Amino acid sequence: MNRTSELELRQLRCLVAIVDTGSFTDAALELGVSQASVSRTLRSLEQLLGVRLLHRTSRTVSTTTAGVEVLVRARQLLAEADNLVRAATTGHTRLRLGHAWASLGRHTTEFQRRWAERHPDIELQLIRHNSPTGGLAEGVCDLAIVRTAVDRHRYARTVLGDERRCLALASDDPWAKRRSIRLEDVRQRTVVVDRRTGTTTLDLWPADARPAIEYTQDIDDWLAAIAGGRCVGVTPEATSTQYRRVGITYRPLRDAAPVPVQLIWQPHDPHPATHAAAALLTDLYRERRRR
Repeated sequence: MNRTSELELRQLRCLVAIVDTGSFTDAALELGVSQASVSRTLRSLEQLLGVRLLHRTSRTVSTTTAGVEVLVRARQLLAEADNLVRAATTGHTRLRLGHAWASLGRHTTEFQRRWAERHPDIELQLIRHNSPTGGLAEGVCDLAIVRTAVDRHRYARTVLGDERRCLALASDDPWAKRRSIRLEDVRQRTVVVDRRTGTTTLDLWPADARPAIEYTQDIDDWLAAIAGGRCVGVTPEATSTQYRRVGITYRPLRDAAPVPVQLIWQPHDPHPATHAAAALLTDLYRERRRR
């Protein structure tokens, strides 16, 4: 028999509840079932998959190596199932726009206002998700704003416009007194880079004249490294609007290629408001270029 046909959402919810609450007892309370039922459900899932998912002691519960992988997929499948139910019951009355870092920068507020005026029957939600697709691959949004390379075979996309690059540095840095910075000067510094969702790579500089690199995984860690004066950061101008911080100064980078801003979505069964969102966003970026 096909094992996939035997897999049930309640089994996945049980696994997630155990891990999130940290115990079988608390998972039972969250799910509204008995602790014995939780144990049976987890055991049936492990038997179905043929692997052990959790290490259990009298005090702690932890995932096995296989359990970590299954847990990730379980969360994705549960999110997709919830999305299916939500879409069927709300009739697409909500549009979720994902982004990894800076949303739409200076266009964010204007987009929200115009959307509310033109589409009062469709609630707009902006969702920050720290993944290369801004949450689209994970199923947490309907559309996503991205500034990195896109798999064109997997996602539909449109280019909204572009943004110039800026240098983020500590406000007490001597360079903060400059009106702009040359990209080639940055090679003297240590540049902090988010290798997962960031737009900065060593390819910005010649192979024989590249700066030292320090990696991070999150915008808050990126800002902290810069505010402390240890590093500088190269980023699209949207970051300077979205993440104004005490101790951080942004300066334009001269001679640096702009960053394309793209809207992406799943090509199969796109949200009915996809093209309306794309048109409005394109207009906003076009208006900016005319100024």
